[in-house]
Amino acid sequence: MRAAYFTDYQGPIEVQNVADPTPQNGGVVIKVEATGLCRSDWHGWMGHDSDVQVPHVPGHEFAGTIVAVGKDIKRWQEGDRVTVPFVSGCGHCPECHSGNHQVCDHQFQPGFTGWGSFAEYVAIDYADTNLVRLPDEMDFATAASLGCRFATSFRGVIDQGKVSAGQIVAVHGAGGVGLSAIMIAAAAGAYVIAVDIDDAKLDFAKEIGANAVLNARAIDDIPAAIKDITRGGAHVSVDALGSAVTCFNSVASLRKRGKHIQIGLMTGDHAHARVPMDRVVAHELEILGSHGMQAFRYDAMLDMILSGKLAPQKLIADRVTLAEGTTALMNMDSFSSTGVTVIDRF
Repeated sequence: MRAAYFTDYQGPIEVQNVADPTPQNGGVVIKVEATGLCRSDWHGWMGHDSDVQVPHVPGHEFAGTIVAVGKDIKRWQEGDRVTVPFVSGCGHCPECHSGNHQVCDHQFQPGFTGWGSFAEYVAIDYADTNLVRLPDEMDFATAASLGCRFATSFRGVIDQGKVSAGQIVAVHGAGGVGLSAIMIAAAAGAYVIAVDIDDAKLDFAKEIGANAVLNARAIDDIPAAIKDITRGGAHVSVDALGSAVTCFNSVASLRKRGKHIQIGLMTGDHAHARVPMDRVVAHELEILGSHGMQAFRYDAMLDMILSGKLAPQKLIADRVTLAEGTTALMNMDSFSSTGVTVIDRF
């Protein structure tokens, strides 16, 4: 099969012919019809994730058709149209038994713990527990865009933040994660404030549901600006980027008893960011993470998509070839595209 392949962290990513995968007893092989380009893939290529071992094939948010099944598979067969959360839970550990497959003790992550979806085929473990059947009316590119950013944002906003109508939500960062969070919070009936340093992204944020936008390059004190707009601060604030500045601003922009949701990955120099803990204590703030979403929660998200309350297809900005996607991945730290890039030609 053709796959995007690299042998050194931060080294060239090249499209090569590599061996086709075979399914484990409890796994399947999926023909990849579309796969998203995510900043988490860039972190893996940079060497920021210890799960990624070279040589490696990146890619973790995708959709496609099952072409082979392991001998122990009971729920799936060849020809099924599916997607999968980027965290696949084993189904047997204490976290999985509690319903929290997204933090499984033995999780399988395509593109991280195993080779990923920047390829014609990808093998998935723990398939009976984690595969999600796609509605017939959903195209593969839209389905691929759900696997990491959109699903993680859905869990962050709906399950962790418990956002409801009339609340105020601030989203720091208007990339793929942030735009997803903005759309989901708006669909839940919240008043949404988008923060970014790019006016084009902020304009797009308004198109998909943001009520107010703030350019952090033009405003010195983002928390003060949010508190001024909202007369007290946000009920829920999301760091959708993952930096020391956006994390601090998100916590500092909350009203009393508010919730900070950390979705953006904190790596390198940002891994142990400064948090205004004095305010966390005095205002009884909550700090929560969001790391993927369980397969069984996809139904709630898919229902909102099929009803028209959510439109993730609007977030797809570019559809590229596998070769173009590898170039975009290597340049992702300076990538200026608004929305999500999807590889749909291999």
